[in-house]
Amino acid sequence: MNKAHPLAWHSALTSVSYHQRNWLQDRGSLTRRIQDRCGQFRVKRVFQSFSRIYGDELAVMGLRASELAMVREVYLYCGNTPVVFAHSVVAHKNLRGAWRGLSGLGNKSLGTVLFTNPRIKRTPLEFKKVSCGHFLYDRACAGLAGLSSKPANLWARRSLFTLHGQSILVTEVFLPAILDLPL
Repeated sequence: MNKAHPLAWHSALTSVSYHQRNWLQDRGSLTRRIQDRCGQFRVKRVFQSFSRIYGDELAVMGLRASELAMVREVYLYCGNTPVVFAHSVVAHKNLRGAWRGLSGLGNKSLGTVLFTNPRIKRTPLEFKKVSCGHFLYDRACAGLAGLSSKPANLWARRSLFTLHGQSILVTEVFLPAILDLPL
């Protein structure tokens, strides 16, 4: 992958505030961190279906364009305010294996599964600034109806979680309200 390409994901962050960097680079459970800073935390599933996945996700997941994957999208809320949009992808064939319970999560956090099993390994984080027209930006902004204007861009991070050689790709898009939470 060409790291200089503007559409590429990057292993290092540039041009971000200390507050943003602190949230983006934390490798612990994002769910737990938000819960620790919120009086009322909840997960709202907004999409879950078997579908084809986006170009760069195919390469990361090692899938062919013809293969289906389960795509799950949720918002993580602090009170009534969405602070993170999460987009996860798992190959259909892996739902019968290591990730068989994921399709039944509903409005439960995926983080509670990923960070309670010590056998699950995580790859290094990758980062990307997404803006209008990128599918992650457009999907994430759909839940920001209360804002008078959409942000120019949003920071996203992603990594693979692997169990028994089977992976799930988790991408988290940080919404503007995340910066209102204490570090």
